[in-house]
Amino acid sequence: MPMPMTMRKRISPIRWIGTLAPVLLALLPAPSVAAQSLQPADWDDRIRLREAADLNPDPRIVEVNFEARVATVEIAPDLEVEAWTYNGMIPGPLIRVGVGDRLIVHFTNNLPESSTIHWHGLRIPIEMDGVPGYSQPPVETGESFTYDFVVPDAGIFWYHPHVMSAGQVGFGLYGGFLVEDPTEDETVGVADDLVIVLSDIDLNEQGELASPDTGGSVGMLFGREGNHVLVNGRQMPNLVARAGAPQRWRLVNAAKSRYFMLDLGEGHVFRKIGGDGGLVEYAEDHEFLVLGAGERADVIVRPTGEPGGELLLRSLLHDRGYGSTEFRDFEDLIAVELADMPPYSGGPLPETSREIQPYDTEGATEVSLRLTVAQDPSDKTFEYGINDVPFWKAQPVLAELGETQIWTVENTTAWSHPLHLHGFFFLVLDENGDPVRPLEWKDTVDIPFEDSVRLAVRFDERPGTWIFHCHILDHAEGGLLSAVHLDLPVSQFKNMLEH
Repeated sequence: MPMPMTMRKRISPIRWIGTLAPVLLALLPAPSVAAQSLQPADWDDRIRLREAADLNPDPRIVEVNFEARVATVEIAPDLEVEAWTYNGMIPGPLIRVGVGDRLIVHFTNNLPESSTIHWHGLRIPIEMDGVPGYSQPPVETGESFTYDFVVPDAGIFWYHPHVMSAGQVGFGLYGGFLVEDPTEDETVGVADDLVIVLSDIDLNEQGELASPDTGGSVGMLFGREGNHVLVNGRQMPNLVARAGAPQRWRLVNAAKSRYFMLDLGEGHVFRKIGGDGGLVEYAEDHEFLVLGAGERADVIVRPTGEPGGELLLRSLLHDRGYGSTEFRDFEDLIAVELADMPPYSGGPLPETSREIQPYDTEGATEVSLRLTVAQDPSDKTFEYGINDVPFWKAQPVLAELGETQIWTVENTTAWSHPLHLHGFFFLVLDENGDPVRPLEWKDTVDIPFEDSVRLAVRFDERPGTWIFHCHILDHAEGGLLSAVHLDLPVSQFKNMLEH
């Protein structure tokens, strides 16, 4: 792999720099003051994710070992399960890098079946995308593969397999991926931050992993949800908060089917400052926050109440289609204990902003995609498709390097579908064809049932065949998946052949 531009060589000091130091220091801007923690000590000890151990001394290279293996994990007091894990934990280790850093992951598969790692939302070379048949061979049992790439964008991302993904993600294979931008320390100004990975796991009456094909074709049609909801691998963990003091939460929905409709109680809002692709154009307050499978959000919250009291972060019922709200109840996610200390009475929540330049869509290629479902009259099994064709029969969408496309995605089914595009960001458009405000780079967008969504995407210099699919992973495996084949323009390809 070529040496990344972001790697820096250490240069020896120049002898005479000392005489110029006072002049240089006078010309430099005053250093920014880092935000200070407002929370009590150990406020997040019972919920914070464990981080991957960096083996490389270079500050701009993060190098880690990942082993996929079956291990016993505790998801609640007196409740252990033999799960599929990265490095023996659920979620897998949190990867923390800086924007522009190089990441090296030495992946070894010791599971009973082949696997890979897909880096969800990251704009990296096709060879590193982790999809068998498109970017790499599957990593068989006992074999290894090294992922090696430069991380181009700040934001909250995640990782998971792309082999039998509904089963493997459901068994516990997923983890958070945080790419930090040091300039946000001042623009956001909240020192107390937490990565929160939302998920679920399905256990049978014996406390073992339930079969990933429960319910057969009908189970696939609905999208299977686990019967134990987890937050950072635990059932309803606790965190401590000083009343009135802001916290920054980076939220990941790593569940294979479940939507989360988050609620912190009356009088609380989620100030959304970022999403799939980093900070959004400007902050916006939400009383409730909905995350479809695969989506992320970067929010600031300010728990309020009497010191010594308690709040609950809950997931309310969200209608993702037929059968998704009937005979169900809310899910308790996090118990927030208000510290026995004076409430914080600081100023308003931060007003963040980011300049985002929308794509020029004049002359963009129009692409129509219909999300469909059909039933085989012979055996009554169900099959999802895009434009009535499941992925194993589909022809890819064709795109040229540098081309802008506008996708109109119509959902004709009775269930919503969080559509995820590998390798690229897009902007969601409104009914007039203008980008939805605040502008937000997305890689996963909810397509509500019996509705349609338009989005604009530009395909850059990374040729390859990139898949897109519903991130209700049962739906993807049931046919709701296709690909974009990205290559040189025909005229440029002919010109290369002639010369």
